[in-house]
Amino acid sequence: MFSKETTLTQVDRSEFCLSRRAVLRGAAAAVAAAALPAPAQGAWPSRPVRIVVPFAAGGGSDAIARFTASRLNAALKQPFVVDNRPGAGGNLGTEQGLHSAPDGYTLTLIASSYSVNAAVYNLGFDPVADMTPIVQISNGPLLIVANPKTNIKTIGDLIQKAKTNPDKINYATSGAGGVAHAATELFMDRVGIRMTHIPYKGAAPAMSDTLAGTCDVYFSSVAIALPHIRAGKLVAVAVTTPTRLNALPNVPTVAESGIPGFDVPHWHGLIGPKGLSQEVVAKVNSAVNAFLKAPDANEHLQRDGVSAAGGTPSLLQERIAREVAGWKKLAAKGRLKVD
Repeated sequence: MFSKETTLTQVDRSEFCLSRRAVLRGAAAAVAAAALPAPAQGAWPSRPVRIVVPFAAGGGSDAIARFTASRLNAALKQPFVVDNRPGAGGNLGTEQGLHSAPDGYTLTLIASSYSVNAAVYNLGFDPVADMTPIVQISNGPLLIVANPKTNIKTIGDLIQKAKTNPDKINYATSGAGGVAHAATELFMDRVGIRMTHIPYKGAAPAMSDTLAGTCDVYFSSVAIALPHIRAGKLVAVAVTTPTRLNALPNVPTVAESGIPGFDVPHWHGLIGPKGLSQEVVAKVNSAVNAFLKAPDANEHLQRDGVSAAGGTPSLLQERIAREVAGWKKLAAKGRLKVD
């Protein structure tokens, strides 16, 4: 029995002292732990990476994104997952990608229309300041094709027919504000002709109506036009870059056809949100440049009408900034209107 003033037995005292020492040791350990640096995060990537593709599945950009994702899977030992987010001329998915956390787990595949969009849309992002360039993946031309019924076989034919019949030639595009629209408007501005724009919701219907003769001319991607040229259903008039296509070595460039300096490429690249770490940029850039050097990579890309590009992040940054400025100048002339 305890007396009026509670006392501790010898056992109680021993247990009390042990508990007190344990508390003191725990406190000391906590202080020591607080003084140490935080544990380092796992090396990137430590989980799947999403590649936002602002275009529908099944198109040329989607094919290049999936090819890139499969090669990055192998190189960086994590899944790279393609996430198609089409809409608003590619701006919907691009904005989602650029507004993601800059942690390296959301990248965005862009095409050459990325530079055009800044001239024709009120964007929810700055296409130069609000992104981190990583690498250009591909580069290629557009291919100017004509329906055989038009008898347009050369750039000279096209210019003469358009000057003789202002606004009577219909030209197709895969959508207002895209690179095909921009390239055609730039061409008309350079040579002083007028044609009528017929925009479609995608490359497939634009090509279908060019084949049917509803439209006379189409500044098309190579991949969609090449089979119809080989089948004799379309005439290849010229390519829009300074270098001829290996697949069509007899088809001249626009520059060779009397419009010096004309150069509108059809390209793809990878970007990330503003603030993306240089560690992530360096790893992805290195991996992409490495796999693009493989012979089968260029062979694969050429099936889509483009060739391997590669290069530094700064080269992609410079291309985007230069093209954005150029398309804005063209839009200021009243071209590139989106109804």
